Amino acid sequence: MGTRDDHAAEYGARESDAVASRIDEEAQLLQVDELDYEEPDWSHHRRRTTRPPLVKKKKGFRFSGPHPPKIQKIRPWFPSVQQAPCQLLERVCPENWQKTVLFVVFVLVWLGAFVAPLRWALPVKAGDGDLVVNLDCIDTFWRRKNLCGLDGIDCRPFSNFSLAFRCPANCAGVKVLNPHAVGPQNVNYRPLVIGDGTYRGDSFICGAAIHAGIVSDSAGGCGRVSLVGEHADFPSTEASGIESIGFDAPFPLAFTFSKEAAVSCSRDPRDLSLGVSVFFTSALSIFMTATWQFFPIFTGIFAHVGFVSDPPGASFHSTSVLPDHLSAFAGRFLPAAFCAVVLYLVCVRRTLDGLAAQLEKTALWLGGFWFGALSNYTLDWIPIQRLTAHDLEQQPGAKAALAAILTLLLLVVLQQARSFWLEGRLPRMLALYGLLLAGLLLCLAAPGVRLRIHHYVLALLLLPGTALQTRPSLLYQGLLLGLFANGVARWGFAPLLQTPAALRGDGAYGAPLPSVADVAVSVSAGPAGGARAVVGFDWSRLVSPAFDGLSVLVNDVERHRDVFADTAGHVFNYTKGGGGDSYNAYVRFAYIKDGLALDYTEAGTFYANGTWGDGTRIRT
Repeated sequence: MGTRDDHAAEYGARESDAVASRIDEEAQLLQVDELDYEEPDWSHHRRRTTRPPLVKKKKGFRFSGPHPPKIQKIRPWFPSVQQAPCQLLERVCPENWQKTVLFVVFVLVWLGAFVAPLRWALPVKAGDGDLVVNLDCIDTFWRRKNLCGLDGIDCRPFSNFSLAFRCPANCAGVKVLNPHAVGPQNVNYRPLVIGDGTYRGDSFICGAAIHAGIVSDSAGGCGRVSLVGEHADFPSTEASGIESIGFDAPFPLAFTFSKEAAVSCSRDPRDLSLGVSVFFTSALSIFMTATWQFFPIFTGIFAHVGFVSDPPGASFHSTSVLPDHLSAFAGRFLPAAFCAVVLYLVCVRRTLDGLAAQLEKTALWLGGFWFGALSNYTLDWIPIQRLTAHDLEQQPGAKAALAAILTLLLLVVLQQARSFWLEGRLPRMLALYGLLLAGLLLCLAAPGVRLRIHHYVLALLLLPGTALQTRPSLLYQGLLLGLFANGVARWGFAPLLQTPAALRGDGAYGAPLPSVADVAVSVSAGPAGGARAVVGFDWSRLVSPAFDGLSVLVNDVERHRDVFADTAGHVFNYTKGGGGDSYNAYVRFAYIKDGLALDYTEAGTFYANGTWGDGTRIRT
């Protein structure tokens, strides 16, 4: 037995051990109980008080786009290389006022380099003291659409006249866009150059000068043209990239060329000016951000089109085209600048802001801008001159080209729609284009006018769809901005709705044609006998109260007009032959209304052997 103290000690020890063991046990139990109890409780508490439980949804298509939206930003390739120009500018001009001064100096130098080559447009004197006349690519001595009057009275003189002239560059590709009568054929969609060496009076003067080797297509040039009066037999040849048209009958006005040695005619500046403009716009694009670069680049390219690459037509036979170009630029740039501000706020800023890919931006966005602005060169190979039903119907290859363009456009639209869907902006974009489509449908329903989709209209319609920062959007946006600048600088803000007369130009009226079969033709020997003959045309059966009279075209010159109200016989006698006259004569007929000769029939031919034949009835 132990003592009380030993017992107490033993008891105390056991009690303390039991307590300690109980404490450890309780601690362990409490730890387990807390884990088992509090985890579901806290989890339940969080679900009730903070946010609803996450529910896993089935994967599927969301019309409004993925959630959250995927905002697209271009990650530049080789970022250190593409950011080097901006870093260099920051080291050279760290302060904002320094950048401003540098920018002003840059613009002034650019303006001086652009203006200097335009001195070619200043007046130049020829060897005889007269000023050299500037011609457009479509200028002629004999006006089309029968505007020279009876026997060509309004286009005289026919001879004993010469003119020192200057042609711009890029005239070889200028074509007639409506059928033009040349003897038995109807010429369309080709340069109007008739003859070889000696050219028919209604030929394009500058096109004929290129064909004759007097001026070049790439640089233009100067020369002297002389009227030589009536000439017969204009052969067809190919020279300097132009195939001339043949005509085997007399025409009252013809012209020839000679080199004007006394005229110092400077080269057309478009090649030099293009290099200057591309250099300065590229420098802005590489070194500057969106706000600093867009408006100077837009202004520079707009001015380049309006003064150099595709300027609007000048006054007839002007001695300096510069005043006309300045007037057109001043009238068109202000509304175009307003449109540029809107386009920047709506779409350009979204594409260019925060873009660090300076070289990619220059290659895609600025490259596309220049490609569209120079569309008279870059897109000239597409066989669509005007987007009208009439042109699409009669121009070879136009329908196939339009189908290819629409297919490509559809693919681009689908690709851009997917990008808008990723950013969650597709519903708003579809609503915008729904409004635009409704507006076009209202235009189609407008009475008495026709919808005409011009360059600038097409660009304005499609540009909102490029408000994305993707590489394809850079290219598409630049191309459309270039088409807008080219369309407005060259043609102005042509109306979206145009009357049929405005669309027709020098084309056919669509009027009824006289029936050649109803014209009684008689051939008799002339007073001198032999090869001379008198061709009598009697059209008494063509008299109609719907028209005022009849016009007769012989060898593409109006030779007679008959008024139905007169009581005299409706007969026109044409003398053919005599001497060495061994040429055919081509005769066409047209009704007259309100003083205008309407559409002429196809040519009926009085052959050199004295026989008469008529062609099928088509409008020219």
